[in-house]
This record gives sequence, C-alpha cells and structure tokens, in this order.
Amino acid sequence: MGPAGAPVPPPRPRPLARRLFAPLAALTGVAAAFAYVGTVDPNEPGHYPVCPLLRFTGVYCPGCGGLRSAHAFVHGDLPAALSANALAVVGYGLFGALMALWLIRAVRGVPMRLAIPPASAWGIGAVLALFTLVRNLPFGSALAP
Repeated sequence: MGPAGAPVPPPRPRPLARRLFAPLAALTGVAAAFAYVGTVDPNEPGHYPVCPLLRFTGVYCPGCGGLRSAHAFVHGDLPAALSANALAVVGYGLFGALMALWLIRAVRGVPMRLAIPPASAWGIGAVLALFTLVRNLPFGSALAP
C-alpha cells in the first residue's frame, strides 16, 4: 500500500528491445568470434599463438585443440570438431542451450540468474581435470588434438 492506503501499481516491464540487448550482444560477440575462427584457419601455422602449457611442458590443457574444433564446427565437420576437442563441442551445445534459455526468459521478461552451486563448480573442475589427465595418457590419445 502506498500513501493514504492507495495501492501501488506494479513496476512497468522494460521494453523488449532493452531486455533482448544483453543476450543478443553476447550472441553477436560469440558469433563474430566463431566467424573469425571459421575464416582464419588455425591449422595453418602463424595465425594463432601456441598454447603456453603445451609449448613449455608438452602437456595438452583442456582447451588445446579448441580453435581447430571451432573451425571444424563452423564448417559443419562434426567428426573433426570432436577429434580436435570433444569437450569444447559439448561446451558449444551447453552454450547454445543457455543462450536459448536466456533469450526465452528475456522475451518473457524474467531475469536470467545463473548461480552455480559449489558442488557443481567442483564437478566441472573434476571433469576438466579428468579430461586433461586422460587426453595426456597413452590410452586416451583419441582425446588428444
């Protein structure tokens, strides 16, 4: 109730264009990055820097092969994308699902809140560590880029 017992009107929803700005800006940035990687082939030497962990230790990090994976993904070559970095391809799918959810929520006027519980964060870290370990062992060479 407002002053003198008058009901308080609900706040006006933000205009649709304003609600869509953040998710569409994020999607535009990622699409631009994928377009660049799709155009500039990471398989050609000299276009991108070498992974520092790989250069100095010879160990593949969880991101090694990610650019080659993105390049293959952009060109519709899913087997090559999976071969370069399978975890990155899973990440592309998760990103797509999150973007769809964000856009749907923005259209409906529901704010997007992404809170990762500590147990999930530890689980993600464990998956990354296990992926890194396995792709660097002889029996996991299929996961190496």
